[in-house]
Amino acid sequence: MEKETVRIEGFSDAVFAIAITLLVLDLHMPEENSVKNSNDLLIFLKNQWPAFLAFFLSFFSIFIMWVNHHKIFKQIYSRNSGIMFANGLILFLVSAVSYPTSLLARFFNGEASSVVVGIYTGTFVLINLAYNLLWFLASRNKTLLRPGISDVAIRKIQNNYLYGFPIYLIALIFSFIVPAVALILILGLWIFWALSSGKIEMGIKKELETEI
Repeated sequence: MEKETVRIEGFSDAVFAIAITLLVLDLHMPEENSVKNSNDLLIFLKNQWPAFLAFFLSFFSIFIMWVNHHKIFKQIYSRNSGIMFANGLILFLVSAVSYPTSLLARFFNGEASSVVVGIYTGTFVLINLAYNLLWFLASRNKTLLRPGISDVAIRKIQNNYLYGFPIYLIALIFSFIVPAVALILILGLWIFWALSSGKIEMGIKKELETEI
């Protein structure tokens, strides 16, 4: 069966690359006249820690989203309008990550921290919903998927994304109570996805080997 999603994947890769590159714009150099010695530079860098934190979180969030996007399209062989628009929604939200990242970099260490973390986590709630929508639209018609994929593999992928939704909601609630805990929850979820998606892929490879 010929894969029909090559152009979708190529375009998506370009959007992910641009989105992840834009994040570095929040890392600013000090004014030349404001740094007279190494101590001044260390103080400047210390005061920039929210920007470094925001860059770290958003870089790896987009990277893990790209990894999962790549893996999900290894299972999607054909496309229809629903898949294309759901993928477009993912790309729209990925492109928007740079904005809440900028807010987090500038205001996390202030009185508005709960609001900016709420906006940040809320963005990832929407991204999670978009991924769930993409897989729902693809998996409800098995003719769109890789030939031979089992119902067990489909459910595993589905559950992998569904599990993230309540955790993102909990993180969103914690954003307005203890913002730092919300970011820790999000980081933990990304680590879970990085590990679990690898296990799912290994399971699918075993299925293919069994078929052969």
